[in-house]
Amino acid sequence: MKKYNWATLGCGVIANELAQAMEIRGQKLYSVANRTYKKAVEFADKYGIEKVYNNIDEVFEDENVDIIYISTPHNTHISYLRKALAAGKHVLCEKSITLNSEELAEAVALAKKNNVILAEAMTIYHMPIYKTLNEKIQSGELGKLGLIQMNFGSYKEYDMTNRFFNRNLAGGAMLDIGVYALSFVRWFMSSCPDEVLSQVKYAETGVDEQAGILLKNKEEEMATVILSLHCKQPKRGTIAFDKGYVEIYEYPRGQEAVITYTEDGHTEKITSGETKNALLYEVEDMEKTVSGEGDFMKLSYTEDVMKIMTDIRKQWNMKYPEEE
Repeated sequence: MKKYNWATLGCGVIANELAQAMEIRGQKLYSVANRTYKKAVEFADKYGIEKVYNNIDEVFEDENVDIIYISTPHNTHISYLRKALAAGKHVLCEKSITLNSEELAEAVALAKKNNVILAEAMTIYHMPIYKTLNEKIQSGELGKLGLIQMNFGSYKEYDMTNRFFNRNLAGGAMLDIGVYALSFVRWFMSSCPDEVLSQVKYAETGVDEQAGILLKNKEEEMATVILSLHCKQPKRGTIAFDKGYVEIYEYPRGQEAVITYTEDGHTEKITSGETKNALLYEVEDMEKTVSGEGDFMKLSYTEDVMKIMTDIRKQWNMKYPEEE
């Protein structure tokens, strides 16, 4: 496979994991761009990256850059996507890929126009455990899918200036953690849900602090999703079929699942992949897609999930400043 030059746009937690994933592969990031030049230099020194841009826009102009990983705040994604895709760069963008379906449709059209790959860095679509489970499900051994239950709750202090509750940084449970839960649902459902009901509790800043979501698709597969930014919950996914049910803990970066069979109650443990290599799996799938080996990035699933999130927020009449 061709060796691709990766640039990171952003120097936060995910960018560090990306640099470490590259080191596992025996290579380094080609370059780093950041709004604060000093942070970019410090990041480059830490990981032995040779190229640092004085101006963030220079990363789009660099003819040697093949793939850009964008890991800046949600509400900045579309502006960087426009520049990167127009410049003919392949892009792997941190979730949530955009604020809404309208922005995503614009980005998808730009990617098609410039013949480049656009993808969301959604761990669930790349961790081996989910691929292994999908093979098990497709074999028919578990029977027909009936229900999916998702819980994702974290406890964030009521600091209304941080990104979790900050409306100006596209805060809220939906775009921060709901995207994971809904991506999990979409991965296992036969088709995109077309019936969606929801409830919401707002934080003082006007973003969604807590939400409950009910979903059903044309196959009448159903799902429930419970989200919270101020109530800790086990990160647990349960997928129930007529012949058994699957439990996954610590998703999205899971590596182990337990299947309990309906007929006699016996259990089967499935282990696949390693949580610590989450970014490595994303990088590998992105490169295989860019090289033309197949579609490993599931952009259509990203579009489905973004439509669900956008439609729910429209039901709530909850908008970010960029949408007003």
